[in-house]
Amino acid sequence: MRQFDVLVVDDEPLARRRLQRMLRQLSWVGTIEEAASVSQALDRLAQAPAHIVLLDIQMPGGSGFDLLRQLPDETDPPPAVVFVTAFDDQACRAFDASAIDYVTKPIEPGRFHLAMERARKASELRSSAQRIAELEEVIANLRRAAAPPPQGLTELWVKTQGQYVRIAAASILRIQAERDYSRIHADGREFLYNASLTELERELPQQDFIRVHRSTMVRIDAVTRVGVGPFSSLTVVLSDGTMVRVGRTYTATVKARLVQRSR
Repeated sequence: MRQFDVLVVDDEPLARRRLQRMLRQLSWVGTIEEAASVSQALDRLAQAPAHIVLLDIQMPGGSGFDLLRQLPDETDPPPAVVFVTAFDDQACRAFDASAIDYVTKPIEPGRFHLAMERARKASELRSSAQRIAELEEVIANLRRAAAPPPQGLTELWVKTQGQYVRIAAASILRIQAERDYSRIHADGREFLYNASLTELERELPQQDFIRVHRSTMVRIDAVTRVGVGPFSSLTVVLSDGTMVRVGRTYTATVKARLVQRSR
């Protein structure tokens, strides 16, 4: 059975001893540490993080709420907190502080065991969530490492006004054919490029661009919606508001790559 370490924080020695006696009755409780103040509790947690903290609310030199506010950000997962208080009217504030549960003094054993069981389950869930997050990160890194490098040009150099301007492929919204040239629309500007649309279609990353008309190619990520008109005709709308008619011979391709993949 997995063991859970507990920190008992209470300024009264007698109260700490009673809580420790009750904790020893639980077979899944591991190491039990104690602290008499907020500062001592922070020192104990820095030395040996606890899974569960039994926390008194009223203590000289700082309340239980002060302790929670001072927990370091790197405490991950944070401990499951059960407030122990002589004042029942502190319950709402305890739950506002993300407590798992609270018990009132004098402590009734059955109620105490219920609160501890809730804390144990919460600690298990937090640990599981952390492990899952770590596993997902490992899988994502492996996928990135195994992924093939992007195919095609990632940038173009266009001569304009006697100088060469670098255009990132990711900034291109659409490209229009102009005989043996192509007009590139990127970053709110237009550039005339010395290559045909067919040549650019071969050279740019095919996973990022799609030909929607014999005279137009668009970047897939720039498409905000696809409109359907009479006789199943399509129109793609780009992020800058431009509407581009889809040619009849390209309709099937657009549906397959844009419309159907979103279902």
